[in-house]
Amino acid sequence: SPAMSPRPLVPSTGPGRALATAVLLVVAGALLTTAILTAGGSGPGSRPAAAGSPSAPSASTDPGTAERAALARRRPGDPFAQGPADAPVVLIEYADFQCPFCRQFALTTEKQLVRQYVDTGRLRIEWRDFPIFGPESEQAARAAWAAGRQGRFWPYYRTLFEHASERRNSGAFSEDNLVAMARAAGIANLTKFRADYGSDAARQAVEHDSQEGQALGIPSTPAFLVNGVPILGAQPLDQFRQAIDQALKTAPASASGAGR
Repeated sequence: SPAMSPRPLVPSTGPGRALATAVLLVVAGALLTTAILTAGGSGPGSRPAAAGSPSAPSASTDPGTAERAALARRRPGDPFAQGPADAPVVLIEYADFQCPFCRQFALTTEKQLVRQYVDTGRLRIEWRDFPIFGPESEQAARAAWAAGRQGRFWPYYRTLFEHASERRNSGAFSEDNLVAMARAAGIANLTKFRADYGSDAARQAVEHDSQEGQALGIPSTPAFLVNGVPILGAQPLDQFRQAIDQALKTAPASASGAGR
């Protein structure tokens, strides 16, 4: 597949500019108050930071919200999503399997959001690969896509985060280990898993998600959109609840999107 071209941090037009501008305003405020680059997020050159700083603009004052909300794919039967396709609220997550804050969200907050909102039909969570930490991030993303081809993305997602190493690109996500984790996650056909993992289709799927995140100007992981309203970093559970509850107040009882 063609090489992914670099995108500007702040796109000149469209939904990406609104999100990037909001993120940069958050970063500027964080620098003034805490001297921390991001709130509970990590990027290739960033250090871990404490979660809890403001990280989302008000939907009422952000004209790009509707455009970003339209990024929800809402594909029925999508193995990389959980929750009904017509749920009133969609949370899109852009993340890297080697990101410690993504791991924190996956193993704590996400589980609680599933119980409270996904299982009651009010929320849909859609995954986007945004590998920024090097070759093992790319490998894990392709392996997770391969797991999805057998309907086992979410069990594999949790297995990857449970076995992530504190040292990036140290061998935790080598091909042999990824296959062993596939076995542990209940993936039946490991021959197919290996073939899908190494396929051009896997690379193109990961590239597609990554380009979407780059076009939005996302500077670090994890990053989220809640019906188009951005949240940057592994924020406390209550911040996600507030964003989802606010979206529920203004969302129709059911929704449908133009999936790609």
